[in-house]
Amino acid sequence: MSTVAVHAGEQRQKPGDSITDPIFCASTYTFRDTQAIIDYIEQEQPREEYGRYGNPGERVAERKLAALEGAEDAVLFASGMAALVGLLMAKLSSGDEVIFFDECYHRSREFCAKHMSRFGVKTIQVPACDYDAMEAAITPNTRLLISESPTNPHMSVVDLERFADLGKRTGVETLIDATLATPYNLRPISAGVDYVLHSATKYLGGHNDLLAGVVAGSTESMESVRNLRGIMGGINGPQNVYLLLRGLKTFQLRMARHNENGLKVAQFLESHPRVEKVYYPGLESHRDHEVAKRSMTGFGGLITFLIKDADWRATADVIDSVTIPRIAPSLGGVESLIEQPMVISYYSYAPEDRQKFGIPDNMIRMSCGIEDSDDLIADLSQALDTTA
Repeated sequence: MSTVAVHAGEQRQKPGDSITDPIFCASTYTFRDTQAIIDYIEQEQPREEYGRYGNPGERVAERKLAALEGAEDAVLFASGMAALVGLLMAKLSSGDEVIFFDECYHRSREFCAKHMSRFGVKTIQVPACDYDAMEAAITPNTRLLISESPTNPHMSVVDLERFADLGKRTGVETLIDATLATPYNLRPISAGVDYVLHSATKYLGGHNDLLAGVVAGSTESMESVRNLRGIMGGINGPQNVYLLLRGLKTFQLRMARHNENGLKVAQFLESHPRVEKVYYPGLESHRDHEVAKRSMTGFGGLITFLIKDADWRATADVIDSVTIPRIAPSLGGVESLIEQPMVISYYSYAPEDRQKFGIPDNMIRMSCGIEDSDDLIADLSQALDTTA
């Protein structure tokens, strides 16, 4: 995979004989003469016309991401949410239904429940990894089954074969948001899932310095997504594409360290007397550990845990006492990040709604970066001990 991350999708000899792909800062692309335009249209020549429809650097990134995912094609967007919105808008019409497992990014839930509903699309939520409940919810109007794997923030892991089989048996397409796993740890396409989505802002970019999203699938299925992106304009800027390509060069190296740090920190937290519960699929105590062992190469750097007998303020004290992780949303970068979901994502929600979504006041989410694991553990240890 490291060889693919470095070389896939690129020409061996690049413009200007550069070893890196150049940044194409162009809003439009010129034609030699009128006949060249006609040849481009009639022969569907592989070149650019207008910046909203594509960029040469973007094409390289899409080919590389498709190769990493084991997919035929991929479409790059300005963010992970833009990728999800683009896919849903391309595939759904008034009267259609989508079914979500209920552990998901709150903005994904909000877009479907509040905005797709305005266009006549119905969203149904069922308990995470309850395949019988999902199958029971399918109707003749169901068009898409959606889940994250692992889910955010509870780290539940989907049985991909069972999920894909459910879609195939019922004639409904399937989508896995594999942002937390990445292609390094999880292979949804190989398992028969139709679409894979990533917020490339996270592990794929890897340096907390860009926004991007990608959807991967078959060439045929991606055509309508790409066409709609050209109309909506949810494209990525050329500088961001460059940063993404640069980040992908070290993708496998970074993921190996994220996996290592995540497991070591999760094991430490599980053993600490102030920690009530740890959500991490690499731990035997996790509900989906056997599924994760069977389907994942590693378990990533994201850990969710609960502070024992703590209210929201005492939980915040732990976060405020760490010295290495930065307090911020997001995940998957080289720097460790830490946050309290109740405050940073659900502060405006009523307590009963937070409870419904499984967000208790004493929950902490930590994204382990690529620092030394012993330093991360020592820092967490002092924060837990000094705030006891």
